[in-house]
Amino acid sequence: MKIAALQMVSTPDVTRNLDCARRLIAQAAAQGAQLAALPEYFCLMGRDDSAKLDRAEPAPECDADGGPIQRMLADAAREHGVWVIGGTLPLRCDDPQRVRNSNLVFAPDGRLAAHYDKMHLFRYDNGRERYDEGRVLEAGTAPVAVQCGTLRVGLSVCYDLRFPELYRALMNPPCDLIAVPSAFTHTTGRAHWELLLRARAVENQAYVIAPAQGGTHENGRRTWGHSMIIDPWGDVLGVLPEGEGMVLAEVDAQRLAAVRRELPALEHRRLG
Repeated sequence: MKIAALQMVSTPDVTRNLDCARRLIAQAAAQGAQLAALPEYFCLMGRDDSAKLDRAEPAPECDADGGPIQRMLADAAREHGVWVIGGTLPLRCDDPQRVRNSNLVFAPDGRLAAHYDKMHLFRYDNGRERYDEGRVLEAGTAPVAVQCGTLRVGLSVCYDLRFPELYRALMNPPCDLIAVPSAFTHTTGRAHWELLLRARAVENQAYVIAPAQGGTHENGRRTWGHSMIIDPWGDVLGVLPEGEGMVLAEVDAQRLAAVRRELPALEHRRLG
């Protein structure tokens, strides 16, 4: 299956961001992709955290109509006949002062196939840069994997990447592909992004698709970018350093099976 990691430099304007995402999904489908993955917060990089509260949509379990962001994802999946891993969008929760950072997956018929809420909330303070997602986000509570055609896909978001136990929980049964839509900061991305992605691919003997925010945003934030797709041996199949665009690669079932057969590390696990 051909897959596409879509990279954006999202803005505070939801309409502009949705237009960009729709265009990238169309371009990926035109190049033969059967699955397209958007980055974290593809729909909104607000000027402050309150923007997430203002633009939050109802969870699909509560309102089948969702909202304009969810409708765009469903419509794009249906129009182009592709699986869409919808980066993340803010969804309302019981606490009116918080939202969930939610990853929704839509099937080629526009049906909602999976809903994962980011479990690990990023906090960083080096004296110059400070960020704490917990101020407005409520953490999710459960791992989620979804069958996307022939691929079992494990879902995760950005900071989740630093917690290998999440991916181990997703490997029963093993996933073929791990999705990591992200908006890594430039500082942490430069240090750890590729290192962590390749480690997750190698230790779980799975493909990894990592669509990212990549550039300097209108709100002044700079994200690392370097969207990439990695094979189960840890080889980087493609990378886009910065700017809007995409990375395309094939998920090769024979390659996946060969890696697991030649080095059966998943069978050798003793914990978890």
